[in-house]
Amino acid sequence: MGYLNNVVGYREDLLSSRSIVRHGNFALLTPDGLVKNIIPGFENCDATILSTPKLGASFVDYLVTLHEKGGNTQGFGGEGIETFLYVISGEITAGVQGQTFTLTQGGYLYCPPGDLVTFTNNLATDSQVFLYKRRYVPTENHAPYLVSGNVSQLERIHYEGMDNVILIDFLPKELGFDMNMHILAFEPGASHGYIETHVQEHGAYILSGQGVYNLDNQWVPVKKGDYIFMGAYSLQAGYGVGGETFSYIYSKDCNRDVEI
Repeated sequence: MGYLNNVVGYREDLLSSRSIVRHGNFALLTPDGLVKNIIPGFENCDATILSTPKLGASFVDYLVTLHEKGGNTQGFGGEGIETFLYVISGEITAGVQGQTFTLTQGGYLYCPPGDLVTFTNNLATDSQVFLYKRRYVPTENHAPYLVSGNVSQLERIHYEGMDNVILIDFLPKELGFDMNMHILAFEPGASHGYIETHVQEHGAYILSGQGVYNLDNQWVPVKKGDYIFMGAYSLQAGYGVGGETFSYIYSKDCNRDVEI
């Protein structure tokens, strides 16, 4: 089980796991096996490191549970590093560039490279956030900028014209941004129109429901609380099952040519 399930010690069954790790290709990480990491700057938090370059990703994802007064007042990010924060549940205060943002469930904040973001739980109960960082790839005459809001304010797009699959884009489609964050939501029975194969990487945290995901032509059951890494050219597609919308938040590198 693990700390996220609040089950520790010996099990009453054989040790087993749904998780799958294929370095550089794809990974499914389930809550059962996730552990807490001690990270400088994170105080009174349970922080789990998900995708990293050690797995084959060009980015790092975190799942962080903030207890009462927990957070990071030292600053998350760094020189040349862009960051993104999404509130899964609860309420936090985030600070960057001398500005303060109160973010509730669905709230988000993109910080351009070099800016440090701080964040603190506003509640006596836990809040939970999904964090992302990546080394920014600059391009001439364009630059990113601070973006904040709530997912409830964003446009719902029918993904590739399908009424039962909704896409939400968090960042502007401008060359200053070398990545974007999205939410993809499938009604029960809905799916991708085809199995995708592309150079972009994804790190996806499942927010609701359950589905079956094709990872390098291996169909894998997934559900709320699971995390998926999809490397460059890893075959990928999914569909929703059950009675609840299957949705996940995911990153994608974009707007840049390939360097050789």
